[in-house]
Amino acid sequence: MSIILASVGESITTLAQIGNPTPEAPPLSDKLLQFVRYLTWFALLSGIVSIVYAGGRFAWEKWTGGALQSPKMIAGAMIGGVVATSAGTIMNTILEI
Repeated sequence: MSIILASVGESITTLAQIGNPTPEAPPLSDKLLQFVRYLTWFALLSGIVSIVYAGGRFAWEKWTGGALQSPKMIAGAMIGGVVATSAGTIMNTILEI
């Protein structure tokens, strides 16, 4: 019985001495991060362009006296911008669960 306990004790101390592996980035992760950065810039640029376009259209509609459709466009661009900028925070929150 004491031989079994001694061998179990040795295996536990051996397991306790295994080091914690260091994290390593997977292959091609730098290309994926660069692609995500490009998508972020594209989302920001498209949001800015859509707000400028909707503002110009709003001015045109006010000047000509037409129906106001552009406030909906501005609201949509603003909501899209909020979703695009908070996407990273949302993903971090989901991944922490």
